Amino acid sequence: MSAAIVFSAPRIEAALIDLDGTMVDTADDFAAGLNGMLAQFDAEETTREEVMGYVGKGSEHLIKSVLAPRFSADDAQSRFEEALARYQDEYAKINGRHTHLYPGVEAGLGALREAGVRLACVTNKPHRFAVELLQQYGLSRYFEVVLGGDSTPAKKPDPLPMLIACERLGVKPQAAVAIGDSENDALAGRAAGMATLTVPYGYNHGQPVQNIDSDGIVATLLDAAKAIAAHNDLT
Repeated sequence: MSAAIVFSAPRIEAALIDLDGTMVDTADDFAAGLNGMLAQFDAEETTREEVMGYVGKGSEHLIKSVLAPRFSADDAQSRFEEALARYQDEYAKINGRHTHLYPGVEAGLGALREAGVRLACVTNKPHRFAVELLQQYGLSRYFEVVLGGDSTPAKKPDPLPMLIACERLGVKPQAAVAIGDSENDALAGRAAGMATLTVPYGYNHGQPVQNIDSDGIVATLLDAAKAIAAHNDLT
């Protein structure tokens, strides 16, 4: 499947890789952090299944989505700022505790680096939580740039984080590929003018990954690395 992927760029020089749902399964962390916050409001707990439909658009969207079915519109709006602050406090206590690395992630990152592909992690997760998680799994050493959802004025699916990452890497967007598990990653990459790849095991807001308009679905990051290396070997 990976070998059939065709990129329009003459050579892929950089990969911009998402974090939640792409490198690390963090859904249970999100649920734990949210439940810590919801308990303070005496609200019904959330579940991994519910959370998986909300992940990928940043903490603000996550909080609003969880509050909406539990409170009236006015109550949800009035509680939002407090809920966001309490959630971030709760999440800071457990970041990484209920997570695991997806198969092929570290092997894929290593293969990409060995192939001379420069790496950036571009996520909608708050920067401090992203850095902590990458450090916990020993992945920080692979990335020259890490951008969180609060690192730039706009989040994915806006292309701005992708463009800034390319600028910091010193690579043109047309020579980069965005790799992620959701439509947001593909939309951001497309809008930035870069190639896109999708992994099939993440969250994607509860929608099938086959609906995502990307250049291809790769089973793992290692398969993504193999597809990029095969393409670059032809140039």
